Amino acid sequence: MSKSFHEVVDHHFEQLDLFTTAITRVHGKNHPEVFEVRELFETINSKVKEAGTSKPDLDEEFAEMRRITNRYTIPGDVCETYAGVYNMLSEADQTYHAS
Repeated sequence: MSKSFHEVVDHHFEQLDLFTTAITRVHGKNHPEVFEVRELFETINSKVKEAGTSKPDLDEEFAEMRRITNRYTIPGDVCETYAGVYNMLSEADQTYHAS
């Protein structure tokens, strides 16, 4: 059974909050896009919290996230945490648009 967007939020967003900060410190010099990823994640997280059990309007944020990350393409020179961030964001994006 596939997960709902809110299940993905419950399962990944606390970890994404930590990891998006971590990758800015570790990879920000070589991958400046991670700072935009962090800012967009903060916006998404804030909108999700404001919406409560309703579905927030995140079309713009996910479109921008796909643009910045080249559709969540993981660079070859990054750590597992970076890859995990892109995988979790991709899953959030997919479940958001599936619901």
